[in-house]
Amino acid sequence: MKIASWNINSLRKRQERLLDWLAKEEPDVVCLQETKCSDDQFPELALSAAGYRCVFHGQKSYNGVAVLSQHELRERQAALCDESEDPQARVIAATINSVRVFSIYAPNGQAVGSPAFHYKLQWFVQLRDCVAEAQKSFPQVIVCGDFNVAPEDRDVHDPALWRGAIMCSEEERTAFRALEQTGLRDTLRIHRTEGGLFSWWDYRMLAFQKNRGLRIDAILASDSLAARCTAAGINREMRKGRDPSDHAPVWAEFSDIGT
Repeated sequence: MKIASWNINSLRKRQERLLDWLAKEEPDVVCLQETKCSDDQFPELALSAAGYRCVFHGQKSYNGVAVLSQHELRERQAALCDESEDPQARVIAATINSVRVFSIYAPNGQAVGSPAFHYKLQWFVQLRDCVAEAQKSFPQVIVCGDFNVAPEDRDVHDPALWRGAIMCSEEERTAFRALEQTGLRDTLRIHRTEGGLFSWWDYRMLAFQKNRGLRIDAILASDSLAARCTAAGINREMRKGRDPSDHAPVWAEFSDIGT
């Protein structure tokens, strides 16, 4: 099973790019973030024609998450576990075969110490608790998406420049580690340990061309799945071309996932 996660930065704007990529790569499961479309605008029919079932949770112009799958999607939940609803459209979960899959779009936080920053840290606490609760019912859990955190200095093009800044502060990194400590592993780091592997590049100042990026997108897998993760990477080519998202898809492959 190949699972991918992509902050597409407007699904309606990049629908054809997504469909071309799906036809080429044929991932079994895709988690999308920043779809930026309300549920009635979601291109469910086009994705169905491409062979993908969908669950989605969106709002007009901002945020929005989805899970696409070549397999049946069950037990949709469009909120963190202790919420009756998710007004910012930042999380959706579904069960695929025996795997509970979360697609998440973490808050950016704006600036360290701001109200938005403290909201981000509290959101991570809620996410951690929700994942821990899910693991009581689902021994196989995947959490993927845009975490808006570069977990370590090797995930940053210039650690000295970014030290203490938003997405790289110690408080955010601690929150990310607390999520991992529920029993999740960063699949990319199972296979690739070097620096210089990024998933996001600013549109400005030739950041992509100079590889001045951050790795803020990830696929985290529970221990039992991580043990069967055979490969992982970043589809950097998708950041090229006309009018790309500022994020590249990340992906992981797993063997012998039970049904």
